[in-house]
Amino acid sequence: MSDTLRKEIQERILNHDYHCEKELTLSIISGKWKVVILWHLGVEGTHRFSELQSLFPKISHKVLTNQLRDLIEDGIVHREVIPEVPPKVEYSMTELGMTLLPIVEMMYDWGKKRIEQIKQENAYLE
Repeated sequence: MSDTLRKEIQERILNHDYHCEKELTLSIISGKWKVVILWHLGVEGTHRFSELQSLFPKISHKVLTNQLRDLIEDGIVHREVIPEVPPKVEYSMTELGMTLLPIVEMMYDWGKKRIEQIKQENAYLE
């Protein structure tokens, strides 16, 4: 979801002019990589930036940074800088972020079942 739409939704909430909870949820988790980032952080735990990047070989540094930044801004992910040389940065789910994990897991389960259905349908057609 574009930054403009995210900002618009945030402004509407602050102005008490917001009545669609589903749109809010989607504005937080929408993004090509956000759901899988949330799944890895929620299920596997804390990851460094380079670890996340290696999980998604097709993601650019900029896109991963932006997706993480959005999740941090929304209070879903925590970024901790560990003062070492060189500095170490770790990402983890916040308490609020963990409340999204059941939704993410349900999406995973649904997708897994749907993939199996599609495979069976294609096998039947062959």
